[in-house]
Amino acid sequence: MRTRTKGIQLASDGSRSVDKQYQGTRIFERLGKVTQDEAESWLRQRQAELDAERANLLRCGDQQLFAAAAQKYLIESERKKLRSLETVAYHVALLLPYVGSMALADICNDSLQPFIDERLDEDEVKPSTVNRTLEVARTIMNRAARLWRTNGKPWLATAPLIEMLDEKATRRQPYPITWQQQANLLPRLPVHLQRMVLFALSTGARDANVCRLRWDWERPVPELGRSVFVIPPAEFKTNRTHVLILNDVAWSIVEACRGLHPDFVFTYRRERVKNHHLAPAMDYKPVATMNNTAFQNARAAAGLERMRVHDLRHTFGQRLRDAGVPEEDRALLLGHAIEGMPQHYATATIARLVEMANKVKETFDRTTLLRVVNG
Repeated sequence: MRTRTKGIQLASDGSRSVDKQYQGTRIFERLGKVTQDEAESWLRQRQAELDAERANLLRCGDQQLFAAAAQKYLIESERKKLRSLETVAYHVALLLPYVGSMALADICNDSLQPFIDERLDEDEVKPSTVNRTLEVARTIMNRAARLWRTNGKPWLATAPLIEMLDEKATRRQPYPITWQQQANLLPRLPVHLQRMVLFALSTGARDANVCRLRWDWERPVPELGRSVFVIPPAEFKTNRTHVLILNDVAWSIVEACRGLHPDFVFTYRRERVKNHHLAPAMDYKPVATMNNTAFQNARAAAGLERMRVHDLRHTFGQRLRDAGVPEEDRALLLGHAIEGMPQHYATATIARLVEMANKVKETFDRTTLLRVVNG
């Protein structure tokens, strides 16, 4: 039986279903015994999702990446013989490890925040210095939306508003979190973010390296019964190879993620809130940044408004210091650029670093850790 909204059907047992054509796409879902208002709300949400998906297809035709847009901008600048070409290239090089492999439409203030936080952590880097890089990002995004076309379609539907920093503001101090704060935060995150946040807390990996961690970077170490991940220079902040060491917690998380996606370690998908026996509504896909709405909401609910994603890395570093891990080993684990640092490690070195990384584990919080690892 039809209801007041076209496409929503009411069965004799009181259950409702949706069967509707929307802009050439069939929407079909058995919702079960829900109210008419709930069914209409679900339909509006699904239509909004389809609108967003369609906008993604229109924005450039083929999901243009920031790296491609940056390269195009550099070529244009070179053709115009701009005096500032070398400076522009410098700022582009700063941005690429953070957003180079992201689709243009996924770039916004939130996805740039990890770059901002890490840049401000460096000695003698002021907000005005960071703003010069953000201005380059803003210019690239504006040109992608207003000027560049592929088959008549813009590279980007709408350029995001990239906000500049307050140049009079004082430098933000790192905010490593305590074990109790960690225990308050993790349960408030969705499962995929729980794993990503705990992985960052256990390895010190940067947001971009966690989000874009790939299976083809994995290198088994049979003698230790685990693997390491070798992050290539183009994906690492200091433009050098980094061997990411996994302690026991990080290794368990990697194993829990194995098989979910062919390319990326950390992914998510929108799960059904009803009719769990039906096939998932979407495939697993990579996460653009941990600094998303779910993370920000969980952070606020845990009373950690001051914390930023980059503080997960500060937390790992602080715990290494508190555990008495030598400075040289801390530098190797965190990937700090130090003259003469090796870029490939012998098995004995990896074993020592795994032991050092395991020193940050909290024994009394094992229940929380296992719940996060196992989902």
